[in-house]
Amino acid sequence: MSADPKALYQEVILDHNRKPRNYGELDHPSHHAEGVNPLCGDHIHVALDLKGDSVERIAFHGESCAICKASASMMTVAVKGKSAIEAKTLIHEFVDMATGRIAAKDSPHIGRLAVFSGISELPMRVKCAILPWHTLQAAFNAEPSASTEAEADPMHTPLGDA
Repeated sequence: MSADPKALYQEVILDHNRKPRNYGELDHPSHHAEGVNPLCGDHIHVALDLKGDSVERIAFHGESCAICKASASMMTVAVKGKSAIEAKTLIHEFVDMATGRIAAKDSPHIGRLAVFSGISELPMRVKCAILPWHTLQAAFNAEPSASTEAEADPMHTPLGDA
């Protein structure tokens, strides 16, 4: 018998909101960006250190809702230790899943992040879940900031250009 997906989603969100992983600031990060959702007030900072091509350290901090904080927490766990290319692939797949463009089962890299697969049914909350991912993409691209209100979709630039 499988667990209720909504109950699992709520449990994971609450756990990562109460005890966010990799929460805090990094001293002298190699990459960083600030993310803002002007509609709801979520405001986060993502910082990371690349060692070679691998995400050695990553952290986030800021003021945000439980969904944004949980998404950021799970994102940092998911990309820590990954290569930049693997992290960028996961960024694209997560945003595509959260916005309903792909199903979690169609992504070989989503794993535990699949708890967010139902977020596409809550349009007002999608931006909360994807803000950390937009911010991470901005950090990789050496852009100082990211917003959920960008005119173009920065998540769908070719990975080689990022």
